Amino acid sequence: MNRNIPTIGVFDSGFGGLTVLRSLLSLVPSANYVYVGDTARLPYGSKSRETIARYALSSAHFLAEKGADLLVIACNTASALALDDIKADMPIPVVGVIEPGAEAALHTSQGSKPHVLVLATAATTQSGAYTRALHALGLRATEKACPLLVPLVEEGWLAEPAQAAVTLEVLHIYLLEALAQAPDASILLLGCTHYPLLKPLIEATLRNLHHPMRIIDSAEATAGAVAALLPRATAAPDVSPECQFYATDSVDKFQRLGSVFLGRPLHQVHLLDLGG
Repeated sequence: MNRNIPTIGVFDSGFGGLTVLRSLLSLVPSANYVYVGDTARLPYGSKSRETIARYALSSAHFLAEKGADLLVIACNTASALALDDIKADMPIPVVGVIEPGAEAALHTSQGSKPHVLVLATAATTQSGAYTRALHALGLRATEKACPLLVPLVEEGWLAEPAQAAVTLEVLHIYLLEALAQAPDASILLLGCTHYPLLKPLIEATLRNLHHPMRIIDSAEATAGAVAALLPRATAAPDVSPECQFYATDSVDKFQRLGSVFLGRPLHQVHLLDLGG
């Protein structure tokens, strides 16, 4: 890799973190990237905090060994439960996905104190991490677990009309339930890295419910936080940056499905053994 530009390490338990990388490639183009998808040990959400921290640290150590100058935890569960462990262990800057999303909600509020509705997985909502981050900024928060959305995204039920209709109906139910809890919510925070792929369907559902909200994409917010730390890397690159991809299992599936999340082909994915 070209050492005249920074190397950014990005990891997730699977595919969702590739939406963060997609935003990073757009906002921080003058950087090399190394991405780890710990597909052999997903989902992290069903594991204990200690196990999640151990898994996350193994990915972080690998990325540091690959020369990462900055680490992005592109995983809501690991950001919620292992961020402090990773920051304490790593000699390089570490950015998670939760605090940037909360900060983006604050900046969107333009001086008011809005009610923020967070859509996330069950594991993330159970951690309460978004509520704590938003409350720390003086914002009200309601978290809504949406456990069916990740499998629908990974099965690709987004474009084909009959399948997209099912996803729309699931979104309709979740948003109806969430708005019953938070009828005055004016900001919707996407608290899962899979959810950016659902943004057009979420917007359509909100229109049908006659409840417009400003949508915050935590993947974009995280990329913005990295750009603020590496301002020189936001300019157009003078050299060709490199991207390397590693998965701990199912390399062919990662290459196929990851291309959808990244929005561009993954030409090569390396198999990585991080142990048990």
